[in-house]
Amino acid sequence: MIKVFLVEDEIIIRNGIKNSINWEMHGYDFVGEASDGELALPMILEKKPDILITDIKMPFMDGLELSEQVKKVLPATKIMILSGYNEFDYAKMAIKIGVTDYLLKPISSEKLLDAVNKVAEEIRKEQSEKEQMNQYAREMQENKESEKFQFFNQVFAGSMPFGECLEQGKQLGIEISAEGYCVILFKIIMIDHPMDYSEDIVSATEDIENLSEQTEKLLWFRRGVEGWGFIAQGAVGEELTARAQTFREDLEKVLEKYKNLEYFGGIGSQVGRFSEIKRSYNDANRAFAERFSRSLRQFVSYSEVHQVGVQNDVEMHRLGTMAENRKMLERFLKTGTENEVKSFMDAYFDAIGEQNLQSMMLRQYIVMDTFISVQSLGDSLNIEKEDIERELGDVQEVSQYVQELEATRKYLENIVRRMIRLREQASGRRYSEIIEKARDYIGQNYMSENISLNLVASSVNISPSYFSSLFSQEVGSTFVEYLTGVRMEKAKELLAEVGINCEVEVMEFGSFIDKTAAGDFDTAFMGWSTSTIDADYTYYSLEHSSQQGPAGNRSFIADPDVDKLVEEGRSNTDPAAREKIYADLAVKLKEINNNAPLYYNSILVGASNKVENFVVDPIGYHKLDQVKVAE
Repeated sequence: MIKVFLVEDEIIIRNGIKNSINWEMHGYDFVGEASDGELALPMILEKKPDILITDIKMPFMDGLELSEQVKKVLPATKIMILSGYNEFDYAKMAIKIGVTDYLLKPISSEKLLDAVNKVAEEIRKEQSEKEQMNQYAREMQENKESEKFQFFNQVFAGSMPFGECLEQGKQLGIEISAEGYCVILFKIIMIDHPMDYSEDIVSATEDIENLSEQTEKLLWFRRGVEGWGFIAQGAVGEELTARAQTFREDLEKVLEKYKNLEYFGGIGSQVGRFSEIKRSYNDANRAFAERFSRSLRQFVSYSEVHQVGVQNDVEMHRLGTMAENRKMLERFLKTGTENEVKSFMDAYFDAIGEQNLQSMMLRQYIVMDTFISVQSLGDSLNIEKEDIERELGDVQEVSQYVQELEATRKYLENIVRRMIRLREQASGRRYSEIIEKARDYIGQNYMSENISLNLVASSVNISPSYFSSLFSQEVGSTFVEYLTGVRMEKAKELLAEVGINCEVEVMEFGSFIDKTAAGDFDTAFMGWSTSTIDADYTYYSLEHSSQQGPAGNRSFIADPDVDKLVEEGRSNTDPAAREKIYADLAVKLKEINNNAPLYYNSILVGASNKVENFVVDPIGYHKLDQVKVAE
């Protein structure tokens, strides 16, 4: 409901306004009243009304001063001045302050309500436009995040030339060029229920991304649900080390307050060339894999991992640590991803030690232990025994995989990868309910102008950021892409009902303009607005054969009868004759059936000669920031 606040020093008038209108019935929440501006101001700042109705002449603080103070703090609040003083100076001052309406006393409750209703309609329109803009911004942000993820995947794969990286980076607002780079991989982890939604995750995600945006010389992107990649930039050596260390400490501070969340970070090596950034990423991945063997809530650098690996080659000569290695494996099987299998196996084999791996007996032990761990996880997830056996094979055949170290490694990677796929299929059911609810909501509300990622996320009780990542991961497309697809499919169904079978192509607006200008389409939806009420403004531009293509006639109508009527209409000076001509033209266009008007929207505007700098907008979004009343 729209909130209304009243300020009036005359108690009879104040009570009359308050009691003579059934505010709630008309959709208003009467949130307060006061006898003067001084008493009213703190109450207004607390209640934050949408509409302020105030007398102009009051003791202590008059209506103009009150309006000025309110506008400084609450610029969106609409102010309606009540005055018994019909003087132009007051009106001029009110306009300067930004008062919406200026009403003269005495005024009936009916007229006041009419005036309030008009202001309320303006508020609703502004709120709708604001929400549309916010929705557009959210959609653009979602698309940008998806594009950033794809961009960095190509960067780390080393498949994109430097020049192309620079160009794409600029389009995404990313300055990729730097003296040096260091990749950091980071993830929030929930050990007990890794697939469950958590309010703490939502809040932590927002805090982390706010920190990332505020950190200088840092690029960042999302890596699925609860995961991020960061690239610290700076001169290789002390500068880059300090920059990475500072960001690491800042992340740790952010997560100190989230006692229910674990986290882990892997820091890659420093590289001085963009072409070497792939190595920093791979090193970060290797360090990141240490989360399966180490305690959480810490960062591990690649240099630490490398040193440990060297020591293991010569120091680990016993099987006593295999229990720890098994815990490491079990943790990965529960929370790791298919893309991380190689990095994990590197960490796993490093933990065992190269020298120990030369033993066939140990390799056989490792294979059997992995097989048992995989089966145990499958049982805990209630995966059918047949599915496990089909994916993992016969345990009696493992002997063939332990003859050579490389064969052992390939076999282990294979069964771990397959188990993760089974786990994802099983645990995906936890996500499926959320996604199906979201899809149902979209299916029921796809035509609503207000539908947005935020609204759908709210319908399934998930934060927009978390929902965006989850939806993209599970559905394979962004929210905007999916919604557009639903709308296009429904449009096809509706067109089919009237005998039009078509394929719908979604494209950027610039490409749409180019294609329609060239006539490269079968059916298109286009809009036209006019700043005049004369029919010629529309008919000549859209229907005359001389205007085909970019000029306006994108239906490519070329009918001599149409041309004749258009020319007659624009040259005739008799209003009655012109009206007859355009009526005939409408009939002719209906016969041709080349295009069909869907709706018309008329916008009428009036302005006094004393009003300066007012420009009529053909769509109706009039800019008033430069408008003033002449002296």
